[in-house]
Parts: sequence; structure tokens; C-alpha cells
Amino acid sequence: MYDAGEAVLQKPQKSGFPKFNRFTLKDQELIQTYIDMFKPVSCEYNFANLFAWQDVNKMSWSLYQERLLIYNGIFQCAFMPLGEDFYPEELVILSLNLKSAGLTPDINLATSDYLKKFPEIENYYTVKKERDYAEYIYDVNSLCDLNGIKLHKKRNLISQFKRSYPDFEVRLLKGEYKYKAMELAQDQLKRRKIRSQTLDQEFYAIQTSFDHFDKLGLEGLVLTLKSKVVAFSVFSKLNHSTYDIQFEKSDADYKGAAQLINQETARYLKDRCLYLNREQDLGIKGLRQAKMSYDPVQLYTPYSLIFNPPN
Repeated sequence: MYDAGEAVLQKPQKSGFPKFNRFTLKDQELIQTYIDMFKPVSCEYNFANLFAWQDVNKMSWSLYQERLLIYNGIFQCAFMPLGEDFYPEELVILSLNLKSAGLTPDINLATSDYLKKFPEIENYYTVKKERDYAEYIYDVNSLCDLNGIKLHKKRNLISQFKRSYPDFEVRLLKGEYKYKAMELAQDQLKRRKIRSQTLDQEFYAIQTSFDHFDKLGLEGLVLTLKSKVVAFSVFSKLNHSTYDIQFEKSDADYKGAAQLINQETARYLKDRCLYLNREQDLGIKGLRQAKMSYDPVQLYTPYSLIFNPPN
């Protein structure tokens, strides 16, 4: 029989702890198997995201007791392992192993379901709700139709764009349009009076994504006026019901372009999914306001587990 007390006191075995690896395209099939099997809601488990952001966030992965274990070196935490749920005492052993390996033993991306299932987790970890990293989940049909008072302003901005630029076109993000989309992203960086590390890092992730676009299973749309790209979106499948919108950019000089690319992306994906995950606001006030204004059906809020070592 499983002895919880014995498990907590068990000493970690350095030699038995797996080595962490970089994400490579060769790893995609194996990692995607875990994603397909356990269907995470969080965009943080999306392989394209893991691959594109790994240098920025010092991401690495390993297999640990038949679970997918991911470590973020910048935030210094492991993600909740992807696989069958660990009992809290088993999670403690993982934290002890991480600590023994010279890594921070905290666990991120714990779900509310996990906390409800194992309330005794608070015997070993301090639980912290991470509102700044809540992910915005939208009903895809709602973003297509934009019905209701809350979304009235979005409809008006789209109508204004269409009246001002009746020759606009929506095209697939491929070929020459990838280069033009990159130019738009780069131009946004140059326009900023104050350098933003967050946007610099995002640009690097966009560049990495575009360099391996097809192999990562990415798709995208561009909004064009003649040959000029004024907005673009990049997306990929997250789980059986949800697509992840990884990047979305628009030229602020073209009022309504942001709202139109958002709607066109939803229309493009409406027959493939029920929901769109438009990721986090990172505590940025303007971004939070923009994401809330689209009336999400859910804020998927993760929890951090700050390890309290057993005595």
C-alpha cells in the first residue's frame, strides 16, 4: 500500500533524476503525444510556444515517471507535470529532486481542479493564484458574430475599416506575406519611444516561429491593403476543442484593423474548434482592458505552488 508519510521523507536520488533537454523539432512527436493524450487547457503546453520561447525563458523538458516535465529557467519553476495526476506526496518528491539537482522546487500551472482534488497540497506548498497569467478563453462563434451590447464597439470599428478601405483582402500567412508580417512586427518595435523588453522577446519568438512555421504546425492570416500587410494573426491547435492564438499584430494607423483580423481569424477557425485561447495579459493594464472587452467565457487562472520543505 502507498505510504504517504514514507514518501515525503524519502531522499531524492540524484542519479535517478532525468536530464533536461532543449526542445527540438525531433521531440515534437513525443511531446505532442502527451498533449493529445492529456489535453491541457493552458497555452503554455503548446509545442510551438515551447519551441519559440525556449531561449527567451530558458525552457527545457524531460520525462519524469512517465510524465512530461517542463522547467522554466527564467521564472525558476517547473510546470505541473503533464500526465496522470501526482498525489501531493509524490509532487513533494519531485520538488525535492529538483532542489537536489540545483533547481528551484516550485511548481507552476497547477489547476483549480487539482487543488480541489487534493486540498492537502497546502500541507506542503503555499498556493498562489496567478491572475496576471490567466488565459482568456472565448467562444469562437461569439468572436465571429460580435453580437450584443458589449461587442457593439467592435462591430462599429470593423464597419469603419471596411468603409475606409473597401479594397482590403484577407489572405493566408505564407510566402511573401510572412516577410511583410515580420516587417510589421519590427516596425511596431521601432515606433516605441521606450524600449520594451517584453516586445523584444516577443519579436524573437515570432521570428523563431516564422523560421519553422510549417514544421511547428502553425497557420496564420494577414489583412492586406494592396500589397501592404496591416494586420496578421498566428495560431495552432491547442487541444481537441481549442485553438491558441499565439500572435496577433495590427498597424495602429488603420483603425479597425485589429478588430477585423480578430474576427476573420475566428471565422477561419469556427468549423475546427469551439474556443479560442488568446493567452495572457501579463498584468499589462491596456492589454487586460482589451482582452476583457471581448467578453471571454472563461479566465483560465493558474496557481503556483511554492514549496515548503518538510522538516
